[in-house]
Amino acid sequence: MNVKKNGKKCFLLDMDGVLVRGQTIIPGAREFVEKLVETETPFLILTNNPMYTPRDLKHRLGAMGLSVPDNRLYTSAMATARFLASQRPKGTAYAIGESGLTSALHDIGYVLTSINPDYVVLGETNTYNFENISHAIRLIMNGARFIATNPDTSGPSEKGITPACGAMAALIEAVTGVKPYFIGKPNPLMMRSALNFLGVHSEDAVMVGDRMDTDVVAGIEAGMETILVLTGVTSEADINKFPYSPTRVLSSVADIVLD
Repeated sequence: MNVKKNGKKCFLLDMDGVLVRGQTIIPGAREFVEKLVETETPFLILTNNPMYTPRDLKHRLGAMGLSVPDNRLYTSAMATARFLASQRPKGTAYAIGESGLTSALHDIGYVLTSINPDYVVLGETNTYNFENISHAIRLIMNGARFIATNPDTSGPSEKGITPACGAMAALIEAVTGVKPYFIGKPNPLMMRSALNFLGVHSEDAVMVGDRMDTDVVAGIEAGMETILVLTGVTSEADINKFPYSPTRVLSSVADIVLD
């Protein structure tokens, strides 16, 4: 399949279900990423998981055998930081999350504080702390703006399903009555943030994902071509359940042909 029109297309690639499944590389994904690098095709690998820095993710993917430059990895934490920098430069935040989130906030010059912050920023962590959640609730009720990195309600772990950012955000919303602003997919803001990071226009980009309800809809709303691959969550039978369609449906990234 040829996704090139006038000039070289860039690719935004979801990670889980497109390139990897758990701790396993999806067949053809390594070769596809290698072709992108060899042909100097602009691309970013996107993930809603805000826990890890690009360097951390590079190491994790490398341990699976997938070599990706760290400047080709883009997380919801990075998108959140870029959004905050555009809204209130050099502001303050009370952040609940791991190094992926706190590093991204420090990189934009934000001060992390528990005292009268501009924002409460909720991310992912393996150890959600009741005291920290309670403090975030009090800060929001006192006027701090509520931002969450991603709306995912659950995530996988070695022990099974665990509550994720969306679930914790729902708890905080139930107490405060304040809805969070979610940055990650399916918010097209993350797509536009990634395109700005690459310095390309949506007309010159293709979103490749495995989910109709996040990847494809976010790509459509951001004005991009979309490719649904059938190596993850959405099956071919599921496509007609949605009121929108991807530009193309492929078995996997192995079927994408670069010029």
